[in-house]
Amino acid sequence: MRRLSLLCGSIVLAFTQANAELIINGQTATGQPTSVSTASTSISNNNFTSQSNFQSCIANLRSQAIASGVSGSTFDRYTQNLTPDYSVIEKLNYQPEFSTPIWDYLSGLVDEERVQKGRQLLAQHRDVLNRVSAAYGVPAETVVAVWGVESNFGDISGKYPLLQALGTLSCEGRRQSYFRGEFFATMRILQRGDLREEQLKGSWAGAFGHTQFMPSTYEELAVDFDGDGRRDLVSSTADALASTANFLKKRGWQTGMPWGFEVKVPEGMSISGESRRNKKSLNNWVNRGLTRADGSAIIQGNLSESSQAGLMSPAGENGPLFLVFKNFDAIYSYNAAESYALAIAHLSDRLQGKGAFVQAWPTDDAGTSRAERREIQNFLLKRGYDIGDADGLIGDKTRLAIRQEQTKLGLSPTGRAGQQILRTFRSENAKQMMQ
Repeated sequence: MRRLSLLCGSIVLAFTQANAELIINGQTATGQPTSVSTASTSISNNNFTSQSNFQSCIANLRSQAIASGVSGSTFDRYTQNLTPDYSVIEKLNYQPEFSTPIWDYLSGLVDEERVQKGRQLLAQHRDVLNRVSAAYGVPAETVVAVWGVESNFGDISGKYPLLQALGTLSCEGRRQSYFRGEFFATMRILQRGDLREEQLKGSWAGAFGHTQFMPSTYEELAVDFDGDGRRDLVSSTADALASTANFLKKRGWQTGMPWGFEVKVPEGMSISGESRRNKKSLNNWVNRGLTRADGSAIIQGNLSESSQAGLMSPAGENGPLFLVFKNFDAIYSYNAAESYALAIAHLSDRLQGKGAFVQAWPTDDAGTSRAERREIQNFLLKRGYDIGDADGLIGDKTRLAIRQEQTKLGLSPTGRAGQQILRTFRSENAKQMMQ
């Protein structure tokens, strides 16, 4: 859901993947493939300004809002009864306490449930997606993959009223100037009449709709694809899908070219210093002995010897390696995290019928799908743990219960809902059934 200026720095890492992580485990990811925040620290409202001071702060923004194109009547209408929600400051200041390896991250975002749902929606919206692809040159599978990762195809789009969340962030905490810009953009959207206030609910930081645009990016890149005169990324699937394709096109998507592919490198070849950004010609990579992971030639289709690609190693030299092109960078621009971009890229491949990565992740405890995470939670519920529903979202209560079970079983108390604890639970359950 990254529709932010890079000037936002670390704040991007604090919230750009909030919905993606909610979809897989209820956590908030950073931009690095091995660090994800999980637990929150309670913050009292006493640490913040009073309601009267909040209203004073909002009132002082009126002239700035008018200078940005918000009419005085619009500003007054949408701020006269506005109250703060200080829980968004807690999320803004969230500190990571739990590490999620990339194999956990991808296993929850790109699982069979999401692949099957994505294929169903590809068929359901085929006519619209064909027109979107023709208009913007972005494959339907890539657009649908963004949709799936950002909001689980519209199922999880956020609950925070944007005016309240962005108004609070405009008066409290870090990056107030940035959030004020998004606050004013929200009012301009309402002023234009594309959306109603009750429709504008999203993430705590302001991203909303099927594919989680920030308000300022909505203004820049949202399109009215269904022709009803409104750009509606909340209720119109057509508008949301077309706007997503438009975003990728404007960020450099090259029609007919791949995002990248998994590769094999010759034994002993050093990958030190190689990265997504350090692109070289495919001729260079071929001369160094790289092949695709299935052993086939690097240069195929529309690629040429001069095509530029960088070598990406999200889990180090012992994990899957990828040559990535400008289209990967376009996906990355949607959210400044390589793990996120790889999830969308991989899901798009799976929607096209391609398989899993060839090289295994460098771990003896692979990640679990959402169905497997629900299975783990059901085992915990049967053991009497109060973890809530078995919903596949691995939050603090589930991780604490897993740690306790791992300690009882003589395993390392990592709190991870991985294959190791799943196999152990299945084995224990089988023994009980045989008694």
